[in-house]
Amino acid sequence: MGMGHRPDRSGNPISLLGFGCMRFARSGSGIDVPRAEEQLMRAIELGVNYLDTAYVYPGSEACLGQVLDRNGCRDSVNIATKLPQYLVRSTSAADRYLDEELSRLRTDHIDYYLMHMLTDVASWERLCQLGIEGWIDRRRAAGQIRNVGFSFHGSSDMFLRVLDAYDWDFCQIQYNYVDEHTQAGREGLMAAAERGIPVIIMEPLRGGNLVDGLPRAAKRLIDEDPHGWGPAELALRWLWDQPQVTCVLSGMNSLQMVEENCRVASSVRAGEFGEPERELVARVRELIAASTKVGCTGCRYCQPCPAGIDIPALFSAWNSMYLEGKSRGRHQYYQTVELRDHPAFASACLGCGRCERLCPQHIPVREAIVEADRDLRPPLHRLAGTVARRFVNS
Repeated sequence: MGMGHRPDRSGNPISLLGFGCMRFARSGSGIDVPRAEEQLMRAIELGVNYLDTAYVYPGSEACLGQVLDRNGCRDSVNIATKLPQYLVRSTSAADRYLDEELSRLRTDHIDYYLMHMLTDVASWERLCQLGIEGWIDRRRAAGQIRNVGFSFHGSSDMFLRVLDAYDWDFCQIQYNYVDEHTQAGREGLMAAAERGIPVIIMEPLRGGNLVDGLPRAAKRLIDEDPHGWGPAELALRWLWDQPQVTCVLSGMNSLQMVEENCRVASSVRAGEFGEPERELVARVRELIAASTKVGCTGCRYCQPCPAGIDIPALFSAWNSMYLEGKSRGRHQYYQTVELRDHPAFASACLGCGRCERLCPQHIPVREAIVEADRDLRPPLHRLAGTVARRFVNS
């Protein structure tokens, strides 16, 4: 039927599916530009017109700008990127960031510009004291910013305060069937819709945890359901069933993922979920809650750690212990962290708290890494790891 669309505040059509550019396909330590280009161009061909990046996503803006410029399709898509407001100390600093973003993206305007990762109204009030509202007005008048919004990680009460603190054109929240009543949650979604503010959804699959990180029992439940939906399709359909959701971002990094997500976005309609579908989601949610140890989505905002600790890798392995068994989780940690030449374990933590200040999920990281390390590396495993590192790295 073709890609579905929902309107922004001015009535412009936004594709139901947006391309999240934080998780572009990678090669070594950088972005695999040819693969990312192939996937981006296929998504655009299939109707995706909303492309989301950010100043702090390494290489993402430059890759996106290069691809759009080379293929001559800048004017057929909407670029969303973000001001790293937590780094801004003056409007002249905001000027530098935006100018650099425009250069990276090879464009003269940003269609949807967000204040990145507001966690409370105080963050916005600090920007206002710096003169950000006048700065926005000037950049709008110059045609360099067309719509202004914010991305949010915080409580629903605080989200409502931020929502009412400015005349926003749109907003972006973390929302999925696990986070239905956390962060901005359904309350925030409905409040934005009541104010006529479009809502962009991030982390619809919780960094892939609602696909690859599901408990075996939850995977089996979905497999046995007569709809024939996979885990990703179930999660996406749950979101698009709600008309208050404008666009769902997916960090697609394979052609198969692009094709599949576009297929779903081209067939879904709001209001299709009935009681059987809601019951399926509720049962899957219960199984996830019983098995998940820590709510890390792998966004890597906490990286790099000053002590070198790979916190997302540690938490991923820890969750695997409870989702797939102790031996599986420990083997994963052994492969991804323990065999490194100079691995940084939880004992290396400096206690600086930087990770906790940056964590969108508000995880008590300093406490959790100690518990995770204790689970993943009991005494015999520590000894085996030491011996293996000496052998492998000799």
